[in-house]
Amino acid sequence: MIWLRLFWEYFKTGLFAVGGGMATVPFLREMSARTGWFTAGKLADMIAVSESTPGPIGVNMATYVGYTVGFGQHGVAGGVLGGLIATLGLVTPSFIVILLVAAFLRRFQENRFVKGGLYGLRPASVGLIAAAGVSIVLFAVLRVGNIYEIGQAALDWRMLLLAAVVLVLTRWVPKVKKWHPVVFILFSAVVGIALDMGA
Repeated sequence: MIWLRLFWEYFKTGLFAVGGGMATVPFLREMSARTGWFTAGKLADMIAVSESTPGPIGVNMATYVGYTVGFGQHGVAGGVLGGLIATLGLVTPSFIVILLVAAFLRRFQENRFVKGGLYGLRPASVGLIAAAGVSIVLFAVLRVGNIYEIGQAALDWRMLLLAAVVLVLTRWVPKVKKWHPVVFILFSAVVGIALDMGA
């Protein structure tokens, strides 16, 4: 049944995606290959929409995929139900883990195994987030789904230029780098619309 599978796929993602919303991207890439629910291009669109909307990116992406899958099966009502099920699947492990941590951390926070486990999770979460960043760059700038397709890459110089401009503005222009991130998201969306209409 599609609802059970949707919940299970996102439950697994929520259980192992340590490090926040962007750490779910490698799991979503693997999920797309197994289920066929979305393509690499659709994943890039989901990331853009999820980053541009209020709320945690992982939850936004779960809701987006759940809605899309449910809508394809049963229309709008199925889309709403799919979004709720996927979101519930993603956040359930966090609730369980937080309840367990709250119950036991105070007693075991000085335990060397607990300390070692937390110490090991830090680089793992950095690696997951870095992998997500690389996959986004590969699709947005080179238009390839993974690193093995670089030989077939078609460099999108306009997106590379946009990324470079935003990087310079947010890192090295003192007055501009204090602006709210929403300004850069809206600016990039307007540029993308203009470029798409001009193509």
